[in-house]
Amino acid sequence: MAEVARKMNIYEAISRCMEEIGAVGKDAENKQQGFKYRGIDAVMNAINPALVKNHIFIVPEVLEQQRQERTTNKGAVLIYSICRIKYTFYAEDGSSIEAITVGEGMDSGDKATNKAMAIAFKYACFQVFCIPTEEMKDPDGETPEPVAPQFTPATAEQLHKINEFVDAYAEMCENAKTVDIMNRLKKMYNFSGTSDISTELANKLIEQVETWYKKKKEADA
Repeated sequence: MAEVARKMNIYEAISRCMEEIGAVGKDAENKQQGFKYRGIDAVMNAINPALVKNHIFIVPEVLEQQRQERTTNKGAVLIYSICRIKYTFYAEDGSSIEAITVGEGMDSGDKATNKAMAIAFKYACFQVFCIPTEEMKDPDGETPEPVAPQFTPATAEQLHKINEFVDAYAEMCENAKTVDIMNRLKKMYNFSGTSDISTELANKLIEQVETWYKKKKEADA
């Protein structure tokens, strides 16, 4: 009677894959910014034969996702997606291991999440299979300069609207002065003058004073 081959567990299968997967170099190029990178296609092409041969398959599960809208300098809207994903690597005997990675992607259409998932998968494979690279850099090898958060000053129209609301509210309140209300806002939102007011903060100030105005009007009715 023919002897049935023993099925490898996940640890053996991954070790076999590590023996067979070659280096993945920076062959793709970002044409806009001029840097080279290791694309997801290159990673898939490198690992697929080893996965097939050693009977490993991978199942993703999105654990958490964040989506934001960001505006470019030209006024275009970009969708920014951050995905925290768990990848489960299964062997033919049913054993498995899990790896959790985070991917970030940005797109002007509907591909931000796709990009985030591709990045997360690429680095899960790099780290689980310890895929050698031609130019892998250690994060401790360089210290990037901190980037100051982008500040967009409030528009003249926003500042005028703030002053209008403050004046109207002060006029409604007994013994209240415009300067007192502005000082109250400065203390609440931690700014010292109009030069510190961003477009985002301006909208908050307008909303805050408008809320006070409505509440005072309702109370006096």
